[in-house]
Amino acid sequence: MLILLPPSEGKTAPPSGGPVDLTTLSHPELADARRRVGDALAKVSGQRNAMDVLGVGASLTAEVERNRTVWDNASAPAGQVYTGVLYDAAGMAAWDAATLDKAAGSVRIVSALWGAVSPADRIPAYRLSMGTTLGRLGGLATYWKKHLPAELDALADGGLVIDCRSASYVAAYKPADTAWVSVSVQRELNGKRAVVSHMAKHTRGLLAAHLVRDDARPGSAQDLADAAAGMIGEALVDVTLTPKAKGPDELTLVIAG
Repeated sequence: MLILLPPSEGKTAPPSGGPVDLTTLSHPELADARRRVGDALAKVSGQRNAMDVLGVGASLTAEVERNRTVWDNASAPAGQVYTGVLYDAAGMAAWDAATLDKAAGSVRIVSALWGAVSPADRIPAYRLSMGTTLGRLGGLATYWKKHLPAELDALADGGLVIDCRSASYVAAYKPADTAWVSVSVQRELNGKRAVVSHMAKHTRGLLAAHLVRDDARPGSAQDLADAAAGMIGEALVDVTLTPKAKGPDELTLVIAG
């Protein structure tokens, strides 16, 4: 089982801790690729057009400024640095050592800066999205598409890939030669179902935590649906699995409105 998560847009900067050590992150073979992105990010973030290049507004000036010293800034486990809706729902910042150890082998956060990291990998906060075009590196989804398959396909090792990412991060890596399920979420209200972005992130976070904490090891899409059904009555009202001829099968989690 390999669970793929998106990063959160917002990050919590660690108050203390040493700088990131690229040799200690998961997939150390990506160190050179990560260094190139980090160096380009630090350079761009010091330019006059930094906000436009990074696609952010004036309210995030301090975060862009922090990018300039990304190699010197304090680092902490990724599960604490990423603090968006999905991560809060998973309660990842409070995962104990045993849970983080499980996640190190089964969870990867696909990142515009790091390529892919586990929740236990120590990283600094940064501001960079996968949809960014970063100087000579070009579009980051295309850049990482050249580096991630060898690493993540090997980690999946023919097992089930459970994809909780958004479209821009899917573009950076698509599993090959393995079962692949995309997780979508709908809200049911007055008999009608619709997608709600905030609740989709929240529910994917609950599912990730459910699978890791229960040490689930679904080997097929149906196994995953059965595991997710354990959340019915708590977070869900229905689970639907839709096989697809091309691309990933789709697991739809339905929450009450």
